[in-house]
Amino acid sequence: MNVIYLFCESNEIRIPFWSFDKVIIRQLTELGGIWKDDYYGFIFKQKINLYQLKSIFKIVYLITYNLKNINSSGFNKYILMEQLCKRNENEKNLTLRTDSSEPYQSVCTYKKHTILEKMPEQYLNKLIFELRSGKYSLKTQKAYIYYIRLLCSTMKKNPSEIYPDDVTEFLAIMEKEHKFSASSINLAISAIKFFFRYVLKDNRIKEQKRPNQNKILPMVLSANEINSIFSMEKNQKHRLLLMLVYSSGLRVSEVVSLKKEHIDLSRQVIYIRQGKGRKDRYTMLSEKAALFIQEYYKEYEIDKWIFPGQTGVSHLTIRSAQRIFEKASRNAGITKNISIHGLRHTFATHLLENGIDIRYIKDLLGHANIRTTERYTHVAKRNVLNIKSPLDSI
Repeated sequence: MNVIYLFCESNEIRIPFWSFDKVIIRQLTELGGIWKDDYYGFIFKQKINLYQLKSIFKIVYLITYNLKNINSSGFNKYILMEQLCKRNENEKNLTLRTDSSEPYQSVCTYKKHTILEKMPEQYLNKLIFELRSGKYSLKTQKAYIYYIRLLCSTMKKNPSEIYPDDVTEFLAIMEKEHKFSASSINLAISAIKFFFRYVLKDNRIKEQKRPNQNKILPMVLSANEINSIFSMEKNQKHRLLLMLVYSSGLRVSEVVSLKKEHIDLSRQVIYIRQGKGRKDRYTMLSEKAALFIQEYYKEYEIDKWIFPGQTGVSHLTIRSAQRIFEKASRNAGITKNISIHGLRHTFATHLLENGIDIRYIKDLLGHANIRTTERYTHVAKRNVLNIKSPLDSI
């Protein structure tokens, strides 16, 4: 179920964001919204047309908080107005104004707020401040905020009321009811420890047992499958994107954010700026990819981004790149359960099978620890690694 939260105050309407979507942000800007970095959300100083909001977000529920009569003690007096967004003609003229919530009276049902009331805004703002001052990635910021909000709403407690036993119970609930993976639980623990140490300045959540990570081997493609994907992709821009991910071992976030200045055709290298862990590195550019890029430059006027988005202001989104791979793999008849990141895994595995030293592969991939790279030895073909089954010698 898609949900949007609107916080209505006497002179403005606020819409917080827990994920970042440039298309939606552009559409909200066109509706008169003002983006606020410190709030990480939109501020509206005028009325909002609900029908237009529904068309942007494709929402099922619109949840509104009337903050006019909130006292300083917290969020316990929030009134939740949950509106079923039905398709009818009256909805097209339904608006939410900054000075009154009366347009909702005839169509809204009321119930007490149970989601955010235990996460006071001052704590949320402090958490965002600490994450940004620590230069944590946007992805990590969103994850930490999500898990702290989830902890408070699940346990129905203010952060200052939470103790180790509460955290253990929360993690158990997440595993049992929501089937959280080991990696998700570990990330939640990291978020909780960060929050208590840097926001509450309290080390009460000092020791927390972490689950063992699942040992999952990466899914890779064969050379024939790679060739089939490239041959079935007729769009020149899309083919180059997939080609660079495979031929250079790029992460999807790295390939979509490539700039023209990052491609060195003469040296046949790609400069990756601020990759995972905020690390710069160089990786290889294949001869075939370099030739394809030269043809690509002739076809498209590339000033900044190698893969510009629809508006040209920013680069292609990660989700768009994922969809490109999904469509290409379907057209190629690939039945393996594999994502675009599998091209990066395939790059590393094929290099290993071609006899490239694993230490060089580690540097090309940008791994901090060689143990991360060593997992590809479990995927590479055994005959290339000179491992022979005893059955073959009988």
